[in-house]
Amino acid sequence: MSSGKAIIFSAPSGSGKTTIVKYLISKNPKLGFSISACTRDKRGRSEQNGKDYYFLTPEDFKQKIDNDEFIEWEEVYEGNFYGTLKEEIQRIWDEGHHVIFDVDVKGGLNLKKYFGHKALAVFVKVPSLDELTERLKDRGTESEESLSRRLYKAKFEMGFENKFDVTLVNDDMEKSFAEAEKLVGDFLEK
Repeated sequence: MSSGKAIIFSAPSGSGKTTIVKYLISKNPKLGFSISACTRDKRGRSEQNGKDYYFLTPEDFKQKIDNDEFIEWEEVYEGNFYGTLKEEIQRIWDEGHHVIFDVDVKGGLNLKKYFGHKALAVFVKVPSLDELTERLKDRGTESEESLSRRLYKAKFEMGFENKFDVTLVNDDMEKSFAEAEKLVGDFLEK
């Protein structure tokens, strides 16, 4: 496997990691986004296969697990699998880019372990759970049940912050963009 570096942004759902990662990709041509594989349904009409996610059937996903095609994978919610395909990382490195991830906390820790010293693992957090609740509600995509599930998971995930290389508190998006850009720039220059 030829290789570059790996930049991992992890956070509880609703912390703003996806917005930060999209910003970094728009600013740094050396970064290639790792598209995760998942078994969930597309959200609305905007999500596209091969751009937002690789949407797989549970059968296809399990076949790829059996074939050892994932760096990491997990069942995030019952029946919803997410994972990072080895061929996806190789595709990005073959293009001469460093890979950047937007993953949940468990996935982030698994990737950090896999890539070792070639990775920068950033934990993005909101100032409070109240703020996180508001952000998730503002999305308008959550039922009461899924909101409750996400908040329960977020409380659990907050406990892993100290296992990451650095924490980025996302209370002001412009400030977070600048801080993330500096973190990534410094890491890539090492």
